Amino acid sequence: MGIVTCVYLCGEEEKHIQEQELVTRILNGDEAAFRELVATYRQYLFQTIYAIVRHTKDAEDISQDVWSRIFFSLPQYQMKGLKTWMTRIAVNRAIDFKRSANRRREEMTAEMEAPIQEGQTSGTHPFSSNGVEQEVLTKETTELVRRKLHQIPANYHEVLTAYYIHHQSYQDIASAHGVTVKTIESKLYRAKQWLRNNWKEEDFL
Repeated sequence: MGIVTCVYLCGEEEKHIQEQELVTRILNGDEAAFRELVATYRQYLFQTIYAIVRHTKDAEDISQDVWSRIFFSLPQYQMKGLKTWMTRIAVNRAIDFKRSANRRREEMTAEMEAPIQEGQTSGTHPFSSNGVEQEVLTKETTELVRRKLHQIPANYHEVLTAYYIHHQSYQDIASAHGVTVKTIESKLYRAKQWLRNNWKEEDFL
C-alpha cells in the first residue's frame, strides 16, 4: 500500500469513527452534537436540495424538513456512511417536493383548459355556467392572473386579460383583434403553458 493511499484510507477511517461518536452523542441526548452535525453539513445539503428544486425559498424550507427527518431517523441509522445516508434523505425529499409541485401545476392547467370546448361551442365565456365550484376556482384564477400579470411576458397580457379578467369568449377576443378563433386558441395555449412552467406550487395555494 502506497503512502498516499494509506493516508487517504486512514483519514477516511478516522472520519468514520468521528461520525459514529457524533451520532452516538446525539442519540444520548447531546444537543450540542446535533448542532455540530448541522453546522458541518448544512450548506452541503442545502446545495444538494437546491440543485433539484432550483428555488432558494423552497430549498430553505425543504432543508428544515430534512434536518428534522434526519434527527428523528438517527435511531435507524446503521453507521454505514453518514453523509451518504443524509444525502439520500435530502434528495428523496427534494424529488417528492418537485413531483408534488408539478402535479399542482398540471391540475391548475387542467382546471384552466377543461371548460374551453363548452365555451367555444356556445359562444360564451367557458367559465359562465359551470356551477358554484367552478365559479370559485375561476375567481381564484382570475385574481392570480390579475395579481401576477406583471410577471407574465407582455405578448400574453392582452389575451390573458381578455380571457380571465374580462371573461370574454374565444370568439369575442378573436373578433376584437380581427383574427381567427384558432389564432386566439393557439395564443392562449402558449400563455397557459408559460404559466404552467413558471408559476410555482405556492402560487396555487
